[in-house]
Amino acid sequence: MNHKISLFEKKIGDAIGEVVLREKPESLFDPVRYILSIGGKRLRPLLTLLAADMFGADPEVAVEPALAVEIFHNFSLLHDDLMDQADMRRGMPTVHRKWNANSAILSGDAMMIESYRHLVNVPPHLLPQVLHIFSNMAMDICKGQQYDMDFESRLNVNEEEYLEMIRLKTAVLLGSALKIGAILAEAPPADADLLYRYGVHIGIAFQLKDDLLDVYGDPITFGKKIGGDILANKKTYLLIKALQNADETQRAALEQWIVAVNPDPLEKIAFVKNLYDQLNLKQLAENLIEKYYLASLDLLSSLKVADDRKMDLLRLSEKLMYREK
Repeated sequence: MNHKISLFEKKIGDAIGEVVLREKPESLFDPVRYILSIGGKRLRPLLTLLAADMFGADPEVAVEPALAVEIFHNFSLLHDDLMDQADMRRGMPTVHRKWNANSAILSGDAMMIESYRHLVNVPPHLLPQVLHIFSNMAMDICKGQQYDMDFESRLNVNEEEYLEMIRLKTAVLLGSALKIGAILAEAPPADADLLYRYGVHIGIAFQLKDDLLDVYGDPITFGKKIGGDILANKKTYLLIKALQNADETQRAALEQWIVAVNPDPLEKIAFVKNLYDQLNLKQLAENLIEKYYLASLDLLSSLKVADDRKMDLLRLSEKLMYREK
């Protein structure tokens, strides 16, 4: 990774270290400090800084709204983990496991409020635009999460519905992080929109990759238990295609595992993964990831800025697509 990105990552890390550093009561803010301290890719605030820099702004103007994006992202993970009853996040116990469900709810609420406290620290003439994008993004994430939960009780989710769910739940956050950076640099509206669309496409590819790693990743590098989506009957692209492409016998066996009460976790994961292998779904998913990745690169190439100013995003895109965690 180049020097500029390393510099931006350090700037983000230093700023995150100061968030609610001395706020009390500790029982409210310790979970906040915990979830922010255990790292993660910190991709979204980096995108905000890179977008501002791409259009010639001083990245310093983007640090506060970048923090808002990262705090909101982590707030959504707190509640997402609670709803999914997930045990691990980034290789560490989730907040509701380390504390309790009530702490995850209230500390998450505090994080959402904290994100807006940072967001408003932008030049006043740009604040309405930034608030509009951020608030629409926040609502889209809620919509996406609701679709995700609704899908858990359905066997007939189709590919189009799934892609719309991950667009809302995951991809708009990347697109919005980029667009906020572009707006802070007062980029031409057409370019800010192109950058948003690039972020949405790379975000869809990113989530598809995440779903793939949940089944085929290394649990040590991935930071979460492998097969968590399988055990939760998450309607990922892989499961949707398995239900669609399986023959009658395969589908009947798969449905038995889906409706089974307290199944043996290792047996269920092994069966489903074996079925995915039989149906060649790993390759199918990789093809779809490539499709969205290439579409994102087309959008990036359409931006009316010098090619050398796009290189940081190009390198980052490549790193995201070929990651193992």
